[in-house]
Amino acid sequence: MENTGEYLGILATFLLAAAIAGLILALNALLGPKRPVSAAKAEPFECGVAPFAVATGHLSVKFYLVAMLFILFDVEIVWFFPWAVILRELRWTGILEMFSFVFVLALGFLYAWKKGALEWEK
Repeated sequence: MENTGEYLGILATFLLAAAIAGLILALNALLGPKRPVSAAKAEPFECGVAPFAVATGHLSVKFYLVAMLFILFDVEIVWFFPWAVILRELRWTGILEMFSFVFVLALGFLYAWKKGALEWEK
């Protein structure tokens, strides 16, 4: 147990975060408004115009799936820029590592493609 001192900073951070969260919740309970919301304030209101109908539009689950896949692959593509900046310093090791990264990325893309996640049919 000679390395326990290294974890004291992490423990202190978690305790401080929990204390701040508890303090905020306690202050909200003590100082926050106690009266219920009026009917006028509970109505939806957007852009200065009261809504004239209930929103009935539904989005397909495929939309969310395609959006998540886009974000996933877009974030992974961001790794190409720093790799390209230091490519000369990395030499062949960096090239092999990036090709393995691209290979795994392509496997994920092919898997999503084969499962039909990229097709837009209802």
